Amino acid sequence: MNIRRHLSLTAVAGATALGLLGLTACAPTDTGRTDDGKLRVTASFYPMEFLAEQIGGKHVEVTGLTKPGAEPHDLELTPRQTAQLGESGAVVYLKGLQPAVDTAVAQSGVKHIVDAAALTHLEEHGTEVDGHHHTTGDNHSHSDAEGGKDPHIWLDPVRYAEVAEGVGKTLAQADPAHKADYRKNADALVKKLHGLDEEFRAGLKNRASDTFITTHAAFGYLAERYGLTEEAISGLDPESEPSAHRIRDLHSLADEHHVSTIFFETIANPATARTLAGDLHLKTDVLDPLEGITNKSRGKDYFGVQRANLAALEKALGSK
Repeated sequence: MNIRRHLSLTAVAGATALGLLGLTACAPTDTGRTDDGKLRVTASFYPMEFLAEQIGGKHVEVTGLTKPGAEPHDLELTPRQTAQLGESGAVVYLKGLQPAVDTAVAQSGVKHIVDAAALTHLEEHGTEVDGHHHTTGDNHSHSDAEGGKDPHIWLDPVRYAEVAEGVGKTLAQADPAHKADYRKNADALVKKLHGLDEEFRAGLKNRASDTFITTHAAFGYLAERYGLTEEAISGLDPESEPSAHRIRDLHSLADEHHVSTIFFETIANPATARTLAGDLHLKTDVLDPLEGITNKSRGKDYFGVQRANLAALEKALGSK
């Protein structure tokens, strides 16, 4: 009886061990990869997604957390998205833009993470950004307490190129077998972005005016890069409401700087911009902050929309 009991227990223990080995064999050995071996990359919103796709190419599977047409600043993650982020081989995001993403990334345990904000210098911007850097102490930049660290670095092609280089390095670290391809793709993208920078410089060189008015303060880095002055109706938050004081300021500024056009966006509510334009008898046009691509976008990707933005600025500023 004792011998049989011992044999029985031994058999059970053996079966249990085999079962555990079987579960281990079935479990994924690398959750950072797809079944066909591609690196899983999670990107927080369109500009980060675009970089990951362009640089990763055929070696990555990129998933964006922000749906096209949704306001990135207000993103709330589903449990499924949070779990998916944790299974990534690499994450590309911009810290400070989407609090829900910041929290999920910090808790994810993912080893290879690109924080775009850490790859370039973020500046304090308010409702006015003067690209000539001669703003006086009584300017309108922080009059509505709408200032803060400006995350919109992707709208400056040169800063965006700095981020692209960082993404390329991180993907190479996450997937060393394809390091040469990531380097090649990153270099090609950086070259295209510097070419876009030259297009902006040439297109805005002979302009009649420097000042443009936008719905929210998304274009400060672009203004600084090309010596323009952005006057925003509201601050960095696209949902914030301008004060009566700010509206009065814009009436004066539009007249003083011969502003011809009030720019609104494809995602943010255009009501205030249209009202201001009507009051001032000015034209309206779209200047896209490129936070997502939809069927309303004036271009199919980053470069297409940026060139549409350049054309709109050339027209509004009287470039020749």
